[in-house]
Amino acid sequence: MPAKKVNLSGVLGGFIGLVGFSVIAGVLITAMVAPALAVSSVAAKSTIGIFENLPDYITIGGQAQRNEIYANRGGQPVQIASVYSQNRQDVGWTDVSQFLKDAAVAGEDRRYYDHGGVDLQSLVRAATGYVTNTGSTGGSTIAMQLVKNIRIAQSQLLDTKAARDKAYADAIKTSPDRKLEEMKLAIGLEKRYSKQEILLAYLNINGFGGVTYGVQAASQRYFNGIAAKDVTLPEAASLIATVQQPSALNLSDPKNYPANKARRDTILDDMLTLKKITQKQHDEAVATPIESYVKLQAPTNGCLNALDAKFFCDYVVRNVPNLPALGATVAEREANWKTGGYKLYTTIDLDQQDVAQNQINATTPATETRFALGSAAVAVQPGTGKILVMAQNKDYNNTTEATTAQTSVNYSTDQNYGGSSGFPTGSTYKIFTLTDWLQNGHGLNEQVNGTQRAFPMSSFKACGGYPFVGSNPPTYKPSNDGGGENGVRTVLSATAASVNVAFITMAQKLDLCDIRDDAIAMGVHSADGKNLETLPSSVLGINEIAPLTMAGAIATISANGLYCAPIAVDKVVGPDGKELPGQTQACSQNIDPKIAATVAYALKTVFKSGGTATAANPGDGVEIMGKTGTTDGSYQNWLIGGTTKVALAVWVGNIQGNPAKITAKNTAGEQSLRQTSVNGVNGYSLKFMIFKAAIKSLNANPAYRGGAFPAPEQSLLTGRKQTVPKVAGQTPTAARKLLESLQFDVVNGPAEPSSLPAGTVSRTDPAAGASTSVGATVTLYTSTGSLATVPDVVTGHSNSFGGAKAMLNSAGWTNVSQGCQVVTLRAEVGKVVASNPAPGTPARQTDEIVLAIGQTKACH
Repeated sequence: MPAKKVNLSGVLGGFIGLVGFSVIAGVLITAMVAPALAVSSVAAKSTIGIFENLPDYITIGGQAQRNEIYANRGGQPVQIASVYSQNRQDVGWTDVSQFLKDAAVAGEDRRYYDHGGVDLQSLVRAATGYVTNTGSTGGSTIAMQLVKNIRIAQSQLLDTKAARDKAYADAIKTSPDRKLEEMKLAIGLEKRYSKQEILLAYLNINGFGGVTYGVQAASQRYFNGIAAKDVTLPEAASLIATVQQPSALNLSDPKNYPANKARRDTILDDMLTLKKITQKQHDEAVATPIESYVKLQAPTNGCLNALDAKFFCDYVVRNVPNLPALGATVAEREANWKTGGYKLYTTIDLDQQDVAQNQINATTPATETRFALGSAAVAVQPGTGKILVMAQNKDYNNTTEATTAQTSVNYSTDQNYGGSSGFPTGSTYKIFTLTDWLQNGHGLNEQVNGTQRAFPMSSFKACGGYPFVGSNPPTYKPSNDGGGENGVRTVLSATAASVNVAFITMAQKLDLCDIRDDAIAMGVHSADGKNLETLPSSVLGINEIAPLTMAGAIATISANGLYCAPIAVDKVVGPDGKELPGQTQACSQNIDPKIAATVAYALKTVFKSGGTATAANPGDGVEIMGKTGTTDGSYQNWLIGGTTKVALAVWVGNIQGNPAKITAKNTAGEQSLRQTSVNGVNGYSLKFMIFKAAIKSLNANPAYRGGAFPAPEQSLLTGRKQTVPKVAGQTPTAARKLLESLQFDVVNGPAEPSSLPAGTVSRTDPAAGASTSVGATVTLYTSTGSLATVPDVVTGHSNSFGGAKAMLNSAGWTNVSQGCQVVTLRAEVGKVVASNPAPGTPARQTDEIVLAIGQTKACH
């Protein structure tokens, strides 16, 4: 071949390079033979000193690998995702094809088994080539390349980009001092590890293009899932060809095939020379087109490429800092996750997930364009907190290329675990008022007033005081969903029908902070981390909460008051194959079991005839309880419910927009679901369809089929008793004050005829002396003063009819008639022995009074 032209600068550079390599070679020779010689010269001691001052310790250790996430299907774990910064899966010696081992030695370090980490012959050849500009090899042995790759891998685990970039630049630097350091570290590796261990580490760490590292991941990536132990000879040679220049020789792009084939065939030639393959094997491999065996595996990295439950996958990854199995601190857990090699076995049940997801897709399509329609369904296991289902209508896409049918926001979770700020819960929040009602000794059969009216803000208690005194506006006037909800009814009935004003009436007798604290006890918090509101309107669900949180809350009722924080990871298997614990189950008995059982009893009516969730009852015989929720304008719609074995929260609503501006549809794009249809179904009913399909499927699985709820506490059905006091004749103000001091709810009835002074209380309903529940509604009736008391003309039986009539006439009673009554006493004959109305009875003075005159014969 023609001689290469060498200019003066090239010769000078080459000379300097030769000097550098000569120094390196001299140091190595001196260092390696020094232990066997009696070195006494100052020069030799100085040379050895230079070498000894370099680091000589580096460990193979575990390199960055891919993490794997598993779910359950049919009771068996199945992998749904790989998450990694480097796509690597370390494998053992027997899991690597002999072709790969031989190709690596033949192509990269043919005297691998003859030297101690540094091949001086190759080093001299490299130095000569460097000087003459005719060489193409760098003289690095497999051990030296391993050192460099370890340094590169370590650089990528540093915390900051600046630190990573600097460490990477240092690792790939080709200066003589860096080469000398690599040599010494390589010698250290050879002393510390066997040839087999070093070669295996080399095969597991090398880059094969992009983020693909190690022969196992490379084989799977380029040969469509084929394991490293199963590669053919030409496949093995192509992989090893890549390591020389991964960016230009990798198999991800056909334009790299010619260069890869040239290097592949050179390696095959070397393998034949070393007698690792036969001539026939060689010739067949050389004749094999690269196109015949390269079949790229679909991308697997990240939750975007998860096989199922992508939003749940994202939630799991975001929970890595909470996994104690990965380290003692958050920083340590994140670093270990980045290094990889972990297998996370999660709680999700793909069979149930798919049912919910399919129903969501059919019911609330991601492609809805009239408004930003969103939906989510989350199921958790009472008593453990395990998340079984996490589905939503939008497809997962965390790239900048997401369409309107895609999003990276997880509607089911808090802002820190998926980007959502939650949604107003509507009447589902009433379960906390109901819980506090029972905790304060009230009963389900107590009557409360559900009639729409204005409530003085000053009448609401919060945190032990009355913070709304002087508030503007001075009143709060909630509305019911329909006019038929007005009137007095039991708390049980108000729960079944979800009567807003009835629950505000209940809250008026409680402390709003206590209601909030009951919500917190069941795991409730705002999705954006803000404090829960304690306004009167919070009773009707103005706080913005994630569906997962509400599923955990209703699961507390399902579990007899035992709250368990939702968890996603059952167990962890570390890079060393050891099984580690998953997320710690955080459960606590936050609600008294008797209270929880009675709440469940009330919430069962929601799914029965007349309840607001009858349409969602699967009718499979499994007891179910829960609560519907709809915000003003039907902007957000909820249904939470559960059996004794599973709890489910379903949300359907507007993803964005201001609920204060709801109309049928306004310029902000908000949509009232009650005033629109989706696929021919009224928007209000969508939640029922999703809930019914999901809970029916869960109930059909014996592992999730619930049983009977515990019986309610009898004393909590009636509540505390109180006797209605006598207030007739008092002013309405005084009567109301007395009744309210006894915790009765007081409403005004109409004025009625009475003998009591006009404007005073004529009677109550229930009547004075009646025993009724604390907090029951008492109706006050006032007197018109239009009645008088019938005078007593009977006592003594001494008045004749004429005398008695004259007495009545003089008192203003003008309509007096005569009757008769058989008597036995002679003294009563001819005398008034009775009157109708009786003496003392209130009556109008124009009413007829019949006076009975005693006689011995039968009256005719």
